[in-house]
Amino acid sequence: MVSGGQLSGCTMLRSVFRLSRVCVRSPRCPLSHVPLLRAPIVQQPPGVLTVTRGYSNESPGSKRVVVVGVPNPIIWFRTRIYFFLIRTYLDREFSIEEFTDGAKQAFSFVSRLLSQCKFDALENLVASEILKDMTEKCLVLSDNCRKALAAESDEIMYSFPGDVAIYYDDNGRKFVRILMRFWYLSYADIPDEELEGTKVFQVVMGNENTKDTKRVLTANYEFRREFTQGVKPDWIITRIEHSKLLE
Repeated sequence: MVSGGQLSGCTMLRSVFRLSRVCVRSPRCPLSHVPLLRAPIVQQPPGVLTVTRGYSNESPGSKRVVVVGVPNPIIWFRTRIYFFLIRTYLDREFSIEEFTDGAKQAFSFVSRLLSQCKFDALENLVASEILKDMTEKCLVLSDNCRKALAAESDEIMYSFPGDVAIYYDDNGRKFVRILMRFWYLSYADIPDEELEGTKVFQVVMGNENTKDTKRVLTANYEFRREFTQGVKPDWIITRIEHSKLLE
């Protein structure tokens, strides 16, 4: 049974997936005003640059470490070609900025429902065959590992499109598939052996005697939309991967 709040959330998410021009855009933080703490040493994917920055809602004197980066130039150039083709031949109103904002909201919303095992609320948002697989995997996770799946919107540090594809099926239907990669922070208390390969950040909040330990986790979510004429312009998630948690 899906509650009224979940139905409202599903309605919101479908609206996000339509990528309308009223999507809320995240403010950009100029690097020239970034307060530095310690540059953490992180095992990075190819082409990703690590820097630090603070949040605007922090109390005076407190700082937080956030990893951001830029994708591999070859990947960046290739995805921009595909985005140009999408705008030219499929949807003249398509915007990668709006799509990225919508994908981040969808990632946060879906990951929280997965962590709460509210699988019924994910129908029509996640492909049925993927949802069945996610249900089986989530139910065998420990409580702390399930908690680590949830990515709050203000803890998503970085995201970028890792792959884009335009293809046709045997019936001539047109599809677009976009794989989004996310980096986010989690307070979940997970033994190191369960997250081998991840890095721990010691983040100083307020004063040197108060430390919060966060982990940097990664996730890949693939979004697909059919562009056949007459089909509703809804996106659906066709792939979900949380590194070391759901793979």
